[in-house]
Amino acid sequence: MSIWIDQTSRVLVQGITGHAGMMHSASCLAYGTRIVGGVTPGKGGEVVHGNIPVFNTVAEACAAVHPDVSFIAVPAPHATDAILEAIDAEIPLVVCLTEGLPVHDMLRIHRTLSGSRTRLIGPNGPGLIAPGKCKVGIIPNEICKEGSVGIVSRSGTLLFEAIYQLTSMGYGQSTCVGIGGDPVVGTSYVDVLKAFNDDPQTKAIVLIGEIGGNAEEVAAEFIRQHIQKPVIGYIAGRRTPEGKRMGHAGAMIAGNTGTALSNIQALQSAGVEIAQNITDIGAGVAKVLG
Repeated sequence: MSIWIDQTSRVLVQGITGHAGMMHSASCLAYGTRIVGGVTPGKGGEVVHGNIPVFNTVAEACAAVHPDVSFIAVPAPHATDAILEAIDAEIPLVVCLTEGLPVHDMLRIHRTLSGSRTRLIGPNGPGLIAPGKCKVGIIPNEICKEGSVGIVSRSGTLLFEAIYQLTSMGYGQSTCVGIGGDPVVGTSYVDVLKAFNDDPQTKAIVLIGEIGGNAEEVAAEFIRQHIQKPVIGYIAGRRTPEGKRMGHAGAMIAGNTGTALSNIQALQSAGVEIAQNITDIGAGVAKVLG
């Protein structure tokens, strides 16, 4: 098994006729992802990638091809409306790569999500991949290997590094999820941890965090109370000066919450095996899995 996507997933790509949409959908298709349609207003009736129909609206696409995943590759000025359109169509999983969504818009989206049947992954993340089954996003195909380690990260680049390390050491992955680096995202560490804990394929979990906010500390408390599988953690940003934002909009220390030290201490107290450097993640997995 895997979490949220698999070989049966039916994927709709919003913004499929744009440069990013065409490029990323081609990569997903090459991995074996089942893309059943695309949406670009005004381009309805066209066909891309040989046989994928394009629709003017998500509602039209849902009526015709019945997707259960939407992959949003839409520029920031239109991404909020794209997400809301997918939620309105009751698509169970929406994955948004777009960066630059205003926090105000994400708060509006959060309110809408709370009364819906939709899960949003992102924005400003690389998406997710179930190795050997399905990819929705931009995680490189060639670094992944099917296996039993679940990985969740705010950072796409660090997620890729962890996947590459594990694959190089012979440890495959069940599902790899990039939740996004913005202050407000659709899916939390806790959401992913719960799914991994319930997934029989996942035998160990890697959590990659960073400074800013309290998401890692909330995750640590959830691990302490609920997770029955070994967890390996890494926290980026140990040497970041207070008040300095580093890369992600959410990666800024404010007071004593969200520092690298506070995150590490919280995770260690929950029994998480902490990797001291990003290059030590594979060794941490080897330690707990043998």
